[in-house]
Order: sequence, then structure tokens, then C-alpha cells
Amino acid sequence: MNFYAIRAIYLFELARTWRTLLQSIATPVISTSLYFVVFGSAIGSSMTEVHGVSYGAFIVPGLIMLALLTESISNASFGIYMPKYSGSIYELLSAPVSYLEILLGYVGAAATKSIVLGLVILATARLFVDFEILHPVWMLALLVLTALTFSLFGFIIGVWADGWEKLQIVPALIVTPLTFLGGSFYSISMLPPTWQTITLFNPVVYLISAFRWSFYGVSDVNVVLSLGMIFAFLLLCVFTVGWIFKTGYRLKS
Repeated sequence: MNFYAIRAIYLFELARTWRTLLQSIATPVISTSLYFVVFGSAIGSSMTEVHGVSYGAFIVPGLIMLALLTESISNASFGIYMPKYSGSIYELLSAPVSYLEILLGYVGAAATKSIVLGLVILATARLFVDFEILHPVWMLALLVLTALTFSLFGFIIGVWADGWEKLQIVPALIVTPLTFLGGSFYSISMLPPTWQTITLFNPVVYLISAFRWSFYGVSDVNVVLSLGMIFAFLLLCVFTVGWIFKTGYRLKS
């Protein structure tokens, strides 16, 4: 294992965060703060509690997950797409660096940035609402697991994309709507029975439900089932990345 190569890629990607600090950290935090102001104040004034939790506190896990999913995909996809766009990917592929080391460098950096962002938003939420974390170890574990999984997913998107517009298609038209419809701002138990059943086909529901359970001990879906769905998606991403490396799909051409 070439740890020097992993470290070089990892530090280079992290350095890009400091060069684009406003976009990487400040913008998501400001956007999330606006959600707290709009939803916490406007809706929270008429909807005081959900499952015994104040509405302002109830949306905290959903907002963190919204930012985490979006930024994990964005960071990882942009990180691997830029070398493809500039042509420097061929220098990387010709270097004595394995595919696994490339993956660890890019995905590790993207996941690290997303985890830091999630913790910053968690701290920011304290400025707006009071909340407690019932299972802090599980909260951190789910935060890391989700960041890694969706950084892998973003890496796949970055390899697949052959234009700038394709980098935005999946996050903007698929992931963000699924997150909004996955119980970020409400409990799916509030929906009519038919829509509850339809919502269970949304994979993001399981992420948000498990993450909210780590905060308040309440969830819309069984926690074991939620963890199973998360690991299933992680394995799917791992197998897809393995296939990409085995075939050289859009890396060698």
C-alpha cells in the first residue's frame, strides 16, 4: 500500500477546501441556518411537537443529512472529474499508484470534508434550538457511514459524468428531492397510508430515520432495517467502483 500517494491525494483535495472555503463550508451552513429560520420559526410556531420532540429540534437531523448527502456527492464527484477534465488523470493512472489508493485518497478527503461540515452544522443548530443526542456514538457512526457511502456514490458520478451539467443532474434532480421527500421536515407517519407505503421506496427515508433515532430515540422505520438499507447501498457502491476499476470505464478513454 502506497501511503505516500494516498496522503498526497488526500491532502491535495483537503487543500482545495481551504481555497474555496466560502463555497465548501460557509454556503451550506448559511443555507441550513435559513432553513432553521424559515421552517423552525414559521412552521414551528403552528406545529409545536412531533413524536414528543419540538419541531425545531426534530428537523435538525434531517437538515444535517440534507447537507451531508449533497456535499458528499458534490465533493467526491468534482474531485475525480477535475483530473478527467484537465487530462491529469492520465498522469495519475500512469504513476505507480493503484486504483484502491486513488479511491482512498479521493473518497477519504470528500468524506472528511462532509463530516466536518456535518459537525459544523450540528454546532450551528445549537444557536437556534435546544436538543439532546441520546446516542452520540451511534450518531457519529451514522454520520461517518453516510459520508463514506455517498462519497463513494459521488465518485461513481464523477467517473460517469462526461460534462459539467451531468455532475449536477443526480444531486439536483434526484438526491435533493428524495431528501426533501424523505422526512427531513416531517414524520412520514403524518402522511396518508398510501403515501406512507410509497415513501418507503425512498432510500433516503432510512438514512434520516436512523439518524433521527440516534438523536431522540424515535424513528419512522425500524432501526435495524434502516442500517441494513444503508449497508446494502454501501455494498452496491463498492461493487460498482470495483467494476469501474476492473473495466477502466471512462478512466482509460
